[in-house]
This record gives sequence, C-alpha cells and structure tokens, in this order.
Amino acid sequence: MIFNDKNEIKSQLRERILLLDGGLGTMIQGYRLGESDFRGERFSEWGQNLRGCNDCLVLTRPDVIAEIHDKYLSVGADIISTNSFNANAISLADYGLSDYAYEIARRSAEIAREVADRFTARNPQKPRFVAGSVGPTSKTSSTCRGIQYSD
Repeated sequence: MIFNDKNEIKSQLRERILLLDGGLGTMIQGYRLGESDFRGERFSEWGQNLRGCNDCLVLTRPDVIAEIHDKYLSVGADIISTNSFNANAISLADYGLSDYAYEIARRSAEIAREVADRFTARNPQKPRFVAGSVGPTSKTSSTCRGIQYSD
C-alpha cells in the first residue's frame, strides 16, 4: 500500500508528531556479522574484504535489514530510513563495489518500503513512511580523482 498522495505526510504531521527510526549502523553492529555475512553467496569470491560495508547487506543479508526496520516500526517509529547512507560510487569504491551503487540504493528502498507497507496494512490509520538516507562520501574531493565510474 504505497501512498501516492504527496500530501499524506503533511496531513499526518498536522495531526501528530512522527517518529523517525534510529541508527541502522548501530543496530547492524548488534548482530555481530562476520565477513561471510557481508559477502553472502553473491560476493563469496570478491577480491577484498567487505566487512563494514553495511550498505551491501541489502544484497547479502536483506533479512537483517528488514528485521531492523521491523524492530523500529514495532516500537513506534513512523518513518524508517533506507540502509543507503554510503550507497554512492565514491564510498563504495573502498570495497570495489562502485558499480553496485544504484542496485544497492534501489534494493535498500525496496526493503524499507516492503516493511513499511506491511505495517501500514495492519493499521491504515497510522501510515508508515520511508526516508532515503544519504550520507557524505568517504573521500574528500581532492582524493576522488582516481575513481572510475561506469554507466
């Protein structure tokens, strides 16, 4: 049940205070995931370590990300943020994953939307929203010269 009415969030804000979830990174740390979790089957032969690339978990451990969203909504959050803080080519270059930036960002939004819609379906009077999370890159502009981008 996706709300296509762009005024829905404004309407809800007029009626009540909306609560935003907390930090995804902190919650992910609580799972004590290992290198194999970050690699999954898809990246099992990847040429470098992926542990710490929380964004790639939407491809390798989407169950963990969905569970975290579920936990925040279960305790009253109205808005959950996507697991895409570093889902950009510059930051993902640290892990050799620049070419996956779009896929990671999109999958992150899909997972959050699926969980939010499930909660909204249970209680349509309290719709749940998804906010895209975009953080800074992991590099300064002077260190980005060597990064290659593809279409």
